[in-house]
Amino acid sequence: MPGRSLPIGARFGVGLSGMLRPGRRRIRNLLGPSEAEIRANVAGEASADAALALQEAEALEAAALEAAEAEALESAPAPETALPPAPPPEPAVPLDLTAAAFFDVDNTMVQGASIIHFARGLAARKYLRTADLVDFAWKQVKFRVTGKENSDDVAEGRAKALSFVAGRSTAELARLGEEIYDEVIADKIWAGTRALAQMHLDAGQQVWLVTATPVELAQVIAKRLGLTGALGTVAESKDGVFTGRLVGDILHGLGKAHAVRTLAIREGLNLKRCTAYSDSYNDAPMLSLVGTAVAVNPDADLRELAKTRGWEVRDFRTGRKAAKVGIPTALLLGAVGGAVGAILSRRRERALLAELARAERADRRQPMKTLRRCASRR
Repeated sequence: MPGRSLPIGARFGVGLSGMLRPGRRRIRNLLGPSEAEIRANVAGEASADAALALQEAEALEAAALEAAEAEALESAPAPETALPPAPPPEPAVPLDLTAAAFFDVDNTMVQGASIIHFARGLAARKYLRTADLVDFAWKQVKFRVTGKENSDDVAEGRAKALSFVAGRSTAELARLGEEIYDEVIADKIWAGTRALAQMHLDAGQQVWLVTATPVELAQVIAKRLGLTGALGTVAESKDGVFTGRLVGDILHGLGKAHAVRTLAIREGLNLKRCTAYSDSYNDAPMLSLVGTAVAVNPDADLRELAKTRGWEVRDFRTGRKAAKVGIPTALLLGAVGGAVGAILSRRRERALLAELARAERADRRQPMKTLRRCASRR
């Protein structure tokens, strides 16, 4: 059985694990890949397979809808007056079959974290508690401030997300994703990044999102933006229902690079002719895999790496950009502060009312004096 060929640009014998610390000397692991690397590889391949399956399903659905519309037109009675001939269709953009663009989502295509926006929509629909939303936001703030992922936070977030989807249908998650995108995320697309994606589409290239967000939600964003598709985290499902387990791991870091490489193999892409965009140093493996890497709204570490490697930098945070904590984090801090402030305010009001009740019971003859004494404690 012949082996699969690597896409042009992927060097035989050099593992992606060597890209985990860009700029440092690669150390070959003589004992083979670690467990984390194996999970990242599985996650990447599963993401590519799921993305292509979703793309094929949507293409079949669109073809069926088009056929039904054509049949309806044929069976409709002829109009009494002749309609003017339809204008000729615009010529299709010539396809560039070996080039593609890969965009990270959070803080690259979307302002802030897409999973936080989704959680806001779920909380509004009573799927999540406010405390869960604050917890999600706080972990995202820590990540944006430190620039590093905390393994305990990642594990806890993964467990909560899986417990939420377990037993739910994939169709329900996609429906919720569409509703929440229209309500929350649509207004948070970076116009500059969207223009970059359109530039690749106009050149006839495929444009893919690459994100740790569940692939069903990532596909909604890609579809709404008119992109080719999305590579995202794959949660296991059977008969259209989530089991509560992941296929491999969350798609981040090394997993994203595996997903891009697997998709390149499936689609016959030349990685040297591909472009990748991201805001995070954690995506250095993906950025290092392609011929052209662009740092978009970069964190401090990625900005330094881009300077060292000679990568282009695009920053769309004009006017309010902070040195290391950009607009998305400031918004999250505001969201967390607002939520925590509301909770503390309610607690203060309850404490004040309790104090007022106790004082009134002790001195029912001087209610105004009691009220003034309690008010002075606020």
